[in-house]
Amino acid sequence: MRFETSQHMKLGQHLKLAPRMIQSMEILQMPLAELEDRIEAELESNPTLEVAEREPMDPAETPSADLVGRSLTELRDRTQRTNNPDRDSKMDAMAAAPARGISLQENLVQQWGLVDVDEPTRKLGEQIITFLDSDGYLRTPLDAVAERASAASGKATTAATVASYERALSAVQLFLEPAGVAARDARECLLLQLDAMPDREEAPSPEVVAHARRLVADHLDDLMKNRLPKIAELTGFSLAEIKSALELMKRLSLHPAKELVNEDNPGIVPDAIVEYEPEGDEYVVYLNDTRLPHLRINQEYARMARGKELDQRGKDFIRTNLSNAMWLMDAVNQRRGTLLRVVRAVVKAQREFFDMGPQSLRPLPMSQVADEIGVHVATVSRAVSDKYVATPRGVLPLRKFFSGGLSTKADSAGGEGGEEMAWEAIKLALREVIDAEDRAKPLSDDALAEALKARGIEIARRTVAKYRDQLGIPPARLRKTF
Repeated sequence: MRFETSQHMKLGQHLKLAPRMIQSMEILQMPLAELEDRIEAELESNPTLEVAEREPMDPAETPSADLVGRSLTELRDRTQRTNNPDRDSKMDAMAAAPARGISLQENLVQQWGLVDVDEPTRKLGEQIITFLDSDGYLRTPLDAVAERASAASGKATTAATVASYERALSAVQLFLEPAGVAARDARECLLLQLDAMPDREEAPSPEVVAHARRLVADHLDDLMKNRLPKIAELTGFSLAEIKSALELMKRLSLHPAKELVNEDNPGIVPDAIVEYEPEGDEYVVYLNDTRLPHLRINQEYARMARGKELDQRGKDFIRTNLSNAMWLMDAVNQRRGTLLRVVRAVVKAQREFFDMGPQSLRPLPMSQVADEIGVHVATVSRAVSDKYVATPRGVLPLRKFFSGGLSTKADSAGGEGGEEMAWEAIKLALREVIDAEDRAKPLSDDALAEALKARGIEIARRTVAKYRDQLGIPPARLRKTF
């Protein structure tokens, strides 16, 4: 075997992004709530950045006017401070931020503290609560909970210890709200809610509750597969009795603890707003960013960076922070401009959607919008990521307007050809077909494909099945009613 070395020249292109460019793209990709957090963090850590009072808007000025910050040139040329020296604008901005929501565990611990139980049970109950998952289920076996607690205390786990945890869990499940919290599986969660029903207002008849309890306890799998005739045969219940129990079960929840959780769930905050202007018969677009603080450079620090009272280390510190502050304001302004142009291009391309509804949604490649506004397609992708738009037809994800599609067939009367239809519009047509079906004889995926074909939409059966799953619609056997 012989080894040889040689030199070769290779010509190629490589894209290297500067750190500032990467950070600018991150700012562009952030939804409004996340951008607020990013600005708040910079205000807290950067002494050269501050919040200024918003200047009054000209009544004739459109809502899309610049409300975020001054241009870098204007900021560098300003020498006079206009803020009130007795008022800390940073503290004002941070004080206006929404408080953190209470967690599930915190809520349950507060409830548990009001329950009248003996002290040993109280301590075990608190430990159990710490093991609950974010949806309120206890998926860690109780013997494992007992073992971890015993290991922490240096004591051996015994059968009596596990039995104590069993009693504590029963108390947690009995006293904490909503019913179903601390269940170990879906069956137990539903049973806990059924057991709590007689104690609530507008309680159903005991007979219906008993039927529902038996169905959940012994036939939950068959219920999930819609095997009602089989359940009737095994239980002796009539179909009418089973249906009454099912109606009752619709009031139950597999995730009852969700109503207690509000942390990290501030709701959807649209980044842009689309409104119809009747006078001009047009849709007006503006950004929903007035909640962002109005940023500016602290001119005292800017003066200190130019002056002679600081040593080089102090000047370097201030200059670094000044650079970071001006870059953030510039990045936020760039984000505003890009997002505004993207949404305007979308509204222009999807005018029929806004006029006539989802069935008129058309295919819109991101490359088309990128070409129209003169940016790279990756920029458009980042601009629409995790963004929502408030429109006359509801608050919608911006990405909804970008999709592929197909050309529908020409009508049987001899039209010149079909029209472009987006995948979302096809899903809407699929839902309409399913909503109109005879539930006693629901349509199979093959029959659904044929029904869509009759509408001029020709897609394969497997595509029908994929879209049906995406819409959360079960197959025909589970849609059947008896």
